[in-house]
Amino acid sequence: MLRHKTETGSVLGFEDSETVTNAELLELQCDILVPAALEDQICKANASRIKARLIIEGANGPTTAEADEILCDKGVTVIPDVLANTGGVIVSYFEWVQGIQSFFWDEAEVNDKLQHVVANAFAEVLSISQHEKVDMRTAAYMLAIGRIARAITLRGIYP
Repeated sequence: MLRHKTETGSVLGFEDSETVTNAELLELQCDILVPAALEDQICKANASRIKARLIIEGANGPTTAEADEILCDKGVTVIPDVLANTGGVIVSYFEWVQGIQSFFWDEAEVNDKLQHVVANAFAEVLSISQHEKVDMRTAAYMLAIGRIARAITLRGIYP
């Protein structure tokens, strides 16, 4: 397939392949679905036909609120975009810290720090989700709002 893609610029027309639409792709039998391009792709109209048991949102907002409810009722776990695709924002923060503090981290150190932050965030969100019996998106929002509330309490409204 790589050779075909390199030669033709597309995966379309690959020998013995079957063409599927983007809509059909979302509904294929799979364990993990990663919508990573456009928002609102999983919606009320197609959520009931999603077969994946785990959805990891690589795009910003690929799942509508109505679809979230349907997926939750079906027992599908959705790792929300604010958690699943946060790596770029975290690394941008690391770059800012390095610039302000004149630190110079190599790629391995940045990746280690990133893995630590993301793993801790996931563990916190999962814990809230399980303890409060809410979906992962709601748990992520609960964590975020709780952090904001603590910061305001510690700093006051105007730091």
